[in-house]
Amino acid sequence: MRRWLDDDVIAQGRLPLLCFLLGFIVGFLLIRLSVRLIRKQVRWWPGNLRSGGVHIHHMVFGVILVLASGIGMVTLYQSADTATASALAAAFGVGAALVLDEFALIYYLRDVYWEEQGRTSVDAVFVALAVTGLLLLGFHPLWMLDINDFRSDPDIEVRVFVVAFAVVNLGLAAIVIAKGKIWTGLFGMFFLPLLVVGALRLSRPGAPWARWRYGERRRLMYRAIVRERRYRRPVIRAKIFVQDLVAGKPDVEHVRTAAEAELSRTVVPAPPAPHRHHLSLFSHDHEPDPEPATPEP
Repeated sequence: MRRWLDDDVIAQGRLPLLCFLLGFIVGFLLIRLSVRLIRKQVRWWPGNLRSGGVHIHHMVFGVILVLASGIGMVTLYQSADTATASALAAAFGVGAALVLDEFALIYYLRDVYWEEQGRTSVDAVFVALAVTGLLLLGFHPLWMLDINDFRSDPDIEVRVFVVAFAVVNLGLAAIVIAKGKIWTGLFGMFFLPLLVVGALRLSRPGAPWARWRYGERRRLMYRAIVRERRYRRPVIRAKIFVQDLVAGKPDVEHVRTAAEAELSRTVVPAPPAPHRHHLSLFSHDHEPDPEPATPEP
């Protein structure tokens, strides 16, 4: 562990990134512990903060921490030593955890912390942890692409290859995301074969790609729905169990019921894309009526 810390983290300049990850994890665990104690109305634990009758969400303190530490990092970018940069990164991680823990509030513009939609916050936290972990392990987006090759090598062939490689990666990522495979697209930016597999496989039935390509191809849509329900069921059950474990008390029966409800809600065929003829009719129907000509005097 010590050798990994010295050789792969400190020597590679990733100590601030590690401190960010640790600050993020600690901040998330502490705020989840706090809100559970508040929900159970534990006497010795301070309750919600209020100002003038208005409940102050912990996201507010997260925004303040992110701004303060972010400004500090930008200001001291050239002169800060490793210890200062790591401390600011840890503070930034704590602030980011406080903000993402209430990401659902930002997304839905209402307090859904303990509701079904509140799981969106847990999803956002998992995404942040996954991306940070990959960066800490030395992976970076666009896989083998090294931007230093583009800057240092004057050879036109190398520059063309770097640009073409980046365009192919981004194009495949766009196709995968259009097929509704967000996690595959995310991790595929760090590992190209995942993007290739995701781009070749069937789209999820409710994704934009299915709407554009499967609207009049019923066999493909049927295969996509059957495949989605078969492979997504255990994944959704595991996801809901982990979300319940983080957000509240997990229950096996609730996991099964919630998984089937989510499958029924999400695994549906996308509506077919409107035909060009219909679009032209729609545009003509909504054109403003010409104003009557006024007779000249």
